[in-house]
Amino acid sequence: MSDLDAFIAGLPKAELHVHHVGSASPRIVAELAARHPDSPVPTDPEALADFFTFRDFAHFIEVYLSVVDLVRNADDVRLLTFEVARDMARQNIRYAELTLTPFSSTKRGIPDAAYVEAVEDARKSAESELGVVLRWCFDIPGEAGLEAAEETARIACELQPEGLVSFGLGGPEIGVPRPQFKPYFDRAIAAGLRSVPHAGETTGPGTIWDALTELRADRIGHGTSAPQDPALLAHLAERRIPLEVCPTSNIATRAVRTLEEHPVKQMVDAGVLVTINSDDPPMFGTDLNTEYGIAARLLGLDAAGVTALARNAVNASFLDAPSKARLTREIDSYAATWRA
Repeated sequence: MSDLDAFIAGLPKAELHVHHVGSASPRIVAELAARHPDSPVPTDPEALADFFTFRDFAHFIEVYLSVVDLVRNADDVRLLTFEVARDMARQNIRYAELTLTPFSSTKRGIPDAAYVEAVEDARKSAESELGVVLRWCFDIPGEAGLEAAEETARIACELQPEGLVSFGLGGPEIGVPRPQFKPYFDRAIAAGLRSVPHAGETTGPGTIWDALTELRADRIGHGTSAPQDPALLAHLAERRIPLEVCPTSNIATRAVRTLEEHPVKQMVDAGVLVTINSDDPPMFGTDLNTEYGIAARLLGLDAAGVTALARNAVNASFLDAPSKARLTREIDSYAATWRA
């Protein structure tokens, strides 16, 4: 392990773009698959590596949904949520906004109240037992259409769990135009939630503009195609609208061909606020520490530069001001001790 890798491993971090089911470790996926033997998901953790090799984005969605199908009752939901937090604690992630897709569970028969109770119980235990603060983004699975949008908005606005801070939109972008989801985002925003749709991952800058103008995005998930439009980059930089960048994910889903071609440096050079994230880490064979190391290489960063990335995530988060200040002080204290 290099000195910079060691620095990253110990650095207190926040993560803003990471999916609930997509964060299930091979051990937990295998355990869930063993519980539900009718699933095509392998029960052998080693076989999961081959299972998680994606031909393209469509194949990734297919595989992702097969793992979603393993979460069939409230006990599965609670187990998954707490174990994700345990993996985060091992990486010194202090705060995470975890993207949950309640529609995927409620359509499988888990009552919405039971789902919310399970994740909230796991959240409270994660904070008290592991020191990991979790908040939720409830997102619409775009491939499931307006039925999913209605259900997600209803659960978010009616149940409003304590940990819920934002409303999102995930899934495939091609053939799933963003403007159709405007009424649901309007409802969520009126209920006090922030807007964090995926956009411009596998489509062009027009999708990002739609997310900004129609869905009133506070942050953009991925935004990989933003550098194709200099006016868009300038708009994002001027308005300080963060991009949640996930380098390994973009390669795994073939959104970007190689890491060397990843546009993150163009984003940073344009003055855009960039955060580094892992998206679906076990599925992509990565974790947040690895993503920070990749970003450091692509951007030519030393420990001070990596510290700035960690501060970016805190600044772009939906933490309250005192909590942001505390976590920023922790990051700065760690960096100062490391230099000394």
